[in-house]
Amino acid sequence: MYPKKQFYSFKKQLKERYLKLVEKSNNYRFEDEVKSDIAAFKAMKVLEKMNRLSYLERKLTV
Repeated sequence: MYPKKQFYSFKKQLKERYLKLVEKSNNYRFEDEVKSDIAAFKAMKVLEKMNRLSYLERKLTV
C-alpha cells in the first residue's frame, strides 16, 4: 500500500472511531456517567491524534 493511501485510510479510521466514541459518550450521559466519561476521554485522545495527522498532512502537501 502506498504511504499516502495508507495515511488517508488511517485518517478515515480515526474519524470513524472518534464519531463512534462521541456517540457512545452521548448515549451514556444520563445512564452511566463513568462510561460516558471514559468514552469522552478516549474520544479526546483520538481527536488529538487526528490533529497531529492534520498537521502532518499540511507538511505532506507543501
